[in-house]
Amino acid sequence: MPTHSAATLATPRAPLTVASNDTPSPAADEVLVRVRAVAINPVDWVIQGTGPVTYRWLRTPAVLGSDLAGEVVAVGADVTRFRVGERVFGLATGTDRGRDPLREGAFQEYSTLLERLTSPMPDDLGDEQAAVLPLGLSTAACALFQPQHLGLRMPGTPSSATAPGVVVVWGGSTSVGMNAIQLARAAGYDVVSTASAKNAQTVRALGAETVVDHRSPTAVADLVSAIDGRAVVGAVALGAGSTDACLDVMSRTGGARLAMASTPLSLDALAGRRRLFPAMLPVFTRIGLATLRSTLRARRLGIRAAFVWGSSLRDDEMGPRLWREVVPRLLADGSLRPLPAPLVVGEGLGAVQGALDRQRAGVSAQKVVVRL
Repeated sequence: MPTHSAATLATPRAPLTVASNDTPSPAADEVLVRVRAVAINPVDWVIQGTGPVTYRWLRTPAVLGSDLAGEVVAVGADVTRFRVGERVFGLATGTDRGRDPLREGAFQEYSTLLERLTSPMPDDLGDEQAAVLPLGLSTAACALFQPQHLGLRMPGTPSSATAPGVVVVWGGSTSVGMNAIQLARAAGYDVVSTASAKNAQTVRALGAETVVDHRSPTAVADLVSAIDGRAVVGAVALGAGSTDACLDVMSRTGGARLAMASTPLSLDALAGRRRLFPAMLPVFTRIGLATLRSTLRARRLGIRAAFVWGSSLRDDEMGPRLWREVVPRLLADGSLRPLPAPLVVGEGLGAVQGALDRQRAGVSAQKVVVRL
């Protein structure tokens, strides 16, 4: 069997090392991709640093990573949408429960993608730009369009003449937030959002009609004022403290659905510790209590709140529609821009561990990318 190189998590919580991996043949519904660029998400270092607790199903050795772009080198028997040599980008789901991270992880020279979670790359889009999209875009789409979350109509769905309402995106300069704003606007919804003063103009340029500073003590009141009595169809909460802030907004505007895409506390300090135990106990206790308080508060307010799992679209009707129809169309007409902007920090699989460390240290309105 042919082999290739992969940035591999050899044992739980170990640094990534470059090792040899078997190059698979694609299954009937897959494409095999020669990976040219990968992007880093917080979940990558969360899995690496806290996986024995947060991803207990994941067995090592494993290849992490969700975001990739490259070209097709083989297609499965049932795939008719792609041809060998075509440039594509897509969502790798290898670290999900029940999947195979050695075949489907992004951080390697060759990876398999499900055809239904893959899109062709426009000629004017570079690998580094395309690689920033998959997980942020998919998570935003799950938050907005899945029935268990906001349940909004997707872009391209026939609409009535009446305005559909307002979407609140708390954390508009995050990867998920930037995509949520663009998708909501493409579907015909108005958007109000938050961002730092540094990133406010970027968020406005994506279509948010009002952007307030999330650090401001009047942020909630400012958003309520901007909504100005219009119907709030839901909110997407991104970042620490965002859930309670969104509940404050919706309690004053009548919104009834909340998609939560962040834990109440960051796991960055815990992920960097040499030992998970006993440091994990107070951290996860605080996360659990904060989540319980917010969930109970939402219930008292009559607001439906649930956490978003960005790759859950793999197994529903929305995922194929998003990746096969909506994404290519929105990229072609300019309604979807590949954001956050790529921050290329290195080349080759040996640079991936440093890229994870760079992302964990913090980036603003950018996405860390490695060229392969």
